Amino acid sequence: MPTNPRRVTLKDVAARAGVSVMTASYAFNRPSRVAAATRDRVHRAADELGYRPDAVGRALKSGRTRQLGVVFSEHLTYAFDDPQAAQFLAGVAEVCVEQDQGLTFIPTRGDAADTGRVLSAAVDGFVLWTTADDDPVLAAVAGDPRPAVVQGGPAREGIACVTQDDYRAAHALAAHGLRDGRPPVVISFPLDRDREHLVTTGANLPSHIPFPVTGARLRGFRAAIEQAGLRWTDIPVAVVARNTQQDGGAAARALVPHLSPGPLVIAMSDELALGAHHALRDTFPDAAYLGWDASPAGRRLGITSVTNPLRDQGRLCARLALDPALPDDREIPWAITTGPAPAAGAGPVTTAAG
Repeated sequence: MPTNPRRVTLKDVAARAGVSVMTASYAFNRPSRVAAATRDRVHRAADELGYRPDAVGRALKSGRTRQLGVVFSEHLTYAFDDPQAAQFLAGVAEVCVEQDQGLTFIPTRGDAADTGRVLSAAVDGFVLWTTADDDPVLAAVAGDPRPAVVQGGPAREGIACVTQDDYRAAHALAAHGLRDGRPPVVISFPLDRDREHLVTTGANLPSHIPFPVTGARLRGFRAAIEQAGLRWTDIPVAVVARNTQQDGGAAARALVPHLSPGPLVIAMSDELALGAHHALRDTFPDAAYLGWDASPAGRRLGITSVTNPLRDQGRLCARLALDPALPDDREIPWAITTGPAPAAGAGPVTTAAG
């Protein structure tokens, strides 16, 4: 009666490759610690012998899954539909490829199961997309021993934060746009996790806004508007539920009764500004637009914007989540870009930077 062939072990691979068992183990588990030629020799030996590492056993033995979890407070499809979110995830993915890590998406739905869903994920660390300071997932992750990094905030003890100075950038952006004396309106990100569409004025905005990015940018816009001699309390503000061109267009149409000739539309993203431009281009052809992210589509339309290198932020978030001791600058520089997109090889036109 035939017997099952003996299972090939890591010791067999090490013997075939002429290295120690520890070196063979590093070739699979910590490839950066093994010279490329030695690593290739171990992998060739494994292929010749038909050896495949036992991922489950390896994780149980090491206590590591070699998976990095990305926690999204948006609908999961947003990660692929929004150009800037896609850039951020591309940066995270680049580091995962470099360091031989897998990538696990962990969506949240704003319900009571969110914290359990996140904490039960079989990952070695977390990268969180910007969220609200009252999101219970923040407190749960901050209390978990696994490293965590949040893009854009909120800042929380136990979670590293990679962000821009949104207040200073928003102030510089609005001050630049207001130089021509145009009457401004604002299209804002959501104010809280309820994500309600709203048309109001600066007078009716809450004093505390749980989303730190939204709050900082509104404060920056307000400071520039008041320094221009205008009353923030009178400024029309449309609040969107999602950062999409569709929501930007809907917000612009809702603002039409409040628009004066030659308006300045101050939007919190290029996506919102692009949607507003599409909605208003026939009725307000002389409108000017401010955005955020300096996207190629926004630059082509001449939208004045703030650089926001989310791919770089994704890379930095992933590196910090995989190595919390990494010494690195966690504040991302920004600049104001004006005019059409530059030719290949040319740099952006900047009027302020931080």
